[in-house]
Amino acid sequence: MSDFQRLALDLAARQAGPEWLGALRQSGAQKWSSSAWPTRKTEDWKYTPLTPLQSEPPVAWAGQASGDCLDGIEPIDVDATRLVFVNGRFCPEQSDALPAGVVRFADADASQKAIITARLGSVVDAGRHMFAALSNAWAEDGILLHVGRGQRLARPVYVLHVSTPGSEPLAAAQRILVVLEDNAEAELIEHYVSGDARQNGFVNSLTEVVVGPNAQIQHYRINLEQEDLLHVGGVHVNLERAARFHGFTLAQGSRLKRIDYQVNHQGEGAHLELHGVYLPRNRQMVDYHTTVEHRVPHCTTNEIFRGIIGDSAKAVFNGRIHIHPHAQKTLAELSNRNLLTSPTAEINTKPELEIYADDVRCAHGATIAQLNETSLFYLQSRGVSRAEAISMLSFGFINELIDQIPEQAIQAYLRPRLTSLFGQGSELLGQLAYD
Repeated sequence: MSDFQRLALDLAARQAGPEWLGALRQSGAQKWSSSAWPTRKTEDWKYTPLTPLQSEPPVAWAGQASGDCLDGIEPIDVDATRLVFVNGRFCPEQSDALPAGVVRFADADASQKAIITARLGSVVDAGRHMFAALSNAWAEDGILLHVGRGQRLARPVYVLHVSTPGSEPLAAAQRILVVLEDNAEAELIEHYVSGDARQNGFVNSLTEVVVGPNAQIQHYRINLEQEDLLHVGGVHVNLERAARFHGFTLAQGSRLKRIDYQVNHQGEGAHLELHGVYLPRNRQMVDYHTTVEHRVPHCTTNEIFRGIIGDSAKAVFNGRIHIHPHAQKTLAELSNRNLLTSPTAEINTKPELEIYADDVRCAHGATIAQLNETSLFYLQSRGVSRAEAISMLSFGFINELIDQIPEQAIQAYLRPRLTSLFGQGSELLGQLAYD
């Protein structure tokens, strides 16, 4: 067991976790302590060293969030039910009243506790995902979003996770459980953000989603924390018959940022639509690992990820689609395109198709490219500076995915930030963003 694993278990022992989550916490602690610490020889962590986590580990939990917890933070201006957590602690002063079906673990009644204990930890394979095991060991508070049969959540749920620096490195455990019954609908926005001050914490976040027969969910995961924050997260989804999961994720890099997606097709006719954008720069890194398990026939997957890697940044993308022997009539496509805007930028991409059925239509591909010199020359010949031309072409590389975001408020939030990221306020890029 590594020193960090021992420290994480000590942090779990210092939590005041509820007794009714005791079995989950104990199971998580056991799996965490028995997991082999990843090294360069560990395939799933081959290009993502955990050195930052070992060199500056969290040593304490945050205290109660204060009423001014959003000072210096600009939330997404969306018509939604907002819940604010600061370093893993709920901030009631900045949060809205919760609608029926949405509750904090700490406030759950007997029936809600029964749903949580039955479902929490049931979607994710904690034996395979060691930081999910740690999330189980650290389970204390979180959000249950439960939509009953035939019901539709009137407004989106917007969970805002704010990280702030402490006098010593802080740990934050974020947990969300979504359970949609038959024919239910919901929209969930997860937003991870911090101020501009140097961060010294570690966020371990885990979202589990159970999408019942003919139910559907629109899910967003936006990671825009300051680059020194350490973040390991995951989204794990079970899709029943004719269920639909539409997901969008965007992440800037940091010293350590790893995000896993695992989607399990468990009922015929299920559909997954997953789009992602990653934008590391400076000396940041970001790692996306996605796994889609087609276990039954007549399911579809469309997965598109695009990355722009600049300066001396590094990105990792590993996308795996596994077609099981009985998953006939599967239609699955995976596309990963990457743009390197610097000679010292690096991308390690590995799209995978593992097929054990003979009546399927599947495709996958990955590209790595630099900016087209002909396009740059054309823009410069029209009076655009080289810097502005680089910015315009970079933004255009991901603009198609941004345009497809259904929630207009998220588009409006992201566009000026991406404009600033690529063009330092370029007027031409701003026009491109809003055309």
